[in-house]
Amino acid sequence: MADKLSEALKTLKLSSADSTSDSVEGCLDCLLKALAHNNVETSGKIQEMGVLAMMPALLSAQNSCTPKVANIIAEVAKNEFMRSPCVEAGLIPPLVQLLNCKDQEILLQTGRALGNICYDSHSLQAQLISMGVIPTLVRLLGVHSQNTALTEMCLIAFGNLAELESSKEQFASTNIAEELVRLFSKQVEHEKKEMIFEVLAPLAENDVIKLQLVDAGLVECLLEVVAQTVDSDREEDVAQLKTASDLMVLLLLGDESMQKLFEGGKGSVFQRVLSWVPSNNHQLQLAGALAIANFARNDGNCIHMVDTGIVQKLLELLDRHVEEGNVTVQHAALSALRNLAIPVVNKSKMLLAGVSDVVLKFLKSEMPPVQFKLLGTLRMLIDTQADAAEQLGTKTKLVERLVEWCEAKDHAGVMGESNRLLSALIRHSKSKNVVRTVIQGGGVKHLVTMATSEHMIMQNEALVALGLIAALDLDCAEKDFVSANLVQVLHKLLTDDHSAPEIKYNSMILICSIMGSEPLHKEVQSLAFIDVVSRLRSHENKTVAHQASLTEQRLTAQS
Repeated sequence: MADKLSEALKTLKLSSADSTSDSVEGCLDCLLKALAHNNVETSGKIQEMGVLAMMPALLSAQNSCTPKVANIIAEVAKNEFMRSPCVEAGLIPPLVQLLNCKDQEILLQTGRALGNICYDSHSLQAQLISMGVIPTLVRLLGVHSQNTALTEMCLIAFGNLAELESSKEQFASTNIAEELVRLFSKQVEHEKKEMIFEVLAPLAENDVIKLQLVDAGLVECLLEVVAQTVDSDREEDVAQLKTASDLMVLLLLGDESMQKLFEGGKGSVFQRVLSWVPSNNHQLQLAGALAIANFARNDGNCIHMVDTGIVQKLLELLDRHVEEGNVTVQHAALSALRNLAIPVVNKSKMLLAGVSDVVLKFLKSEMPPVQFKLLGTLRMLIDTQADAAEQLGTKTKLVERLVEWCEAKDHAGVMGESNRLLSALIRHSKSKNVVRTVIQGGGVKHLVTMATSEHMIMQNEALVALGLIAALDLDCAEKDFVSANLVQVLHKLLTDDHSAPEIKYNSMILICSIMGSEPLHKEVQSLAFIDVVSRLRSHENKTVAHQASLTEQRLTAQS
């Protein structure tokens, strides 16, 4: 075998590119046999003998040898150590050129060769994209859809190329969506559908392609897959149900595709997806709740959905998942409720429907994603709703849990949302009872810390809440203000050049509010606040400058 191989390699080196003699064909057959017997060793010899350099000319000749040459390159390039030599031998341009020929065997072997050479190399795949292979492959898929091997080759290529961001624009300029949907609708085998799914998922991340897929009828195909697999417990059906419903949710992430499927709340797709929420299948419940969260991305949709009773469906779903519930379903349903609560007109309706009572059942959850969404939902609900803020803000258990989560250093999101909800309860209720509950629950120190946040919006919310605490119950809060170094924090905010005008303004309002406390008053005097405030009288922001004058007068009068 070794002697025959060496002989064949020598003969190949001596033959001219346009030679279609039997000897060349025989040599190529010998190489293919040797590669089948021991790929690694044979590939090494092909490289050693410099035969790769002959290949571009053999490929360009386009004769009966061409499919065999492409096949040899495909086999050789299975080895990682051979991929760079293939590139250096200049094999990519002639292979790309061959994708324009009509011979199906050449097309198949060429596709394999390019796929193996560029396997796992983003830079080489990007080179293929820039050479225009995407439109060529999409056209091949349309022309040769009856050829299973060629179809699979195209799908594998699409799967690899679609991972690159630079490919999306090129894919969007072809009719890939129609071709894939047409192919998908004809498939019966699970494996084939999975192959197409693997191409659809990365492509559907692009908003233009999302809309193309919706227009091409992908949603109808996905709904059919769901209907066929929902009652099955076969492993492959369960996997297919998950893939189809996940892809459905992904299509709804695009604003245009989402609005198209919503159809003013009358769309058949929208109605079908809603019917998933009360189903007994966790995967469908999850997809249904996520779909509602995606449909709830603008006020019009949210108002329509609340008016048509979707809140009740979500509450019933959450109730089914309180004890030993599915965390992903809890998270998705809370996300949907949070989005629905954004329009002002929805808040009171949702509170009347008992949303806050159901959401509070998850206070005992130890799962940070659920905690995060729970906090966000409550914060959205009480925004501008004084009565609801007072009711929730006087619930000792809630306030204690918020204070506990304000210390969740491992989960910055939960910590931030807890602080914001604590502040919101005070700001929207403006209630002395709420203030007292927060003071007694140990929340003051967290609001003082929140005033030093790197996010201006959180600093502001903290300062307004602290101002209300000082105005409504200074005596009770005094000790906490002192131990949390409130005066030092305010001094830092006022002297920091990076503090926003709103921060400086609210800091001065707060200073005036705490002057009625003897220990805090003494601290203000010891830190020479009059000098700090005096400098702010010439601040470029007129509101800040005016408040500085008022604060200076107040400090002077009480010094």
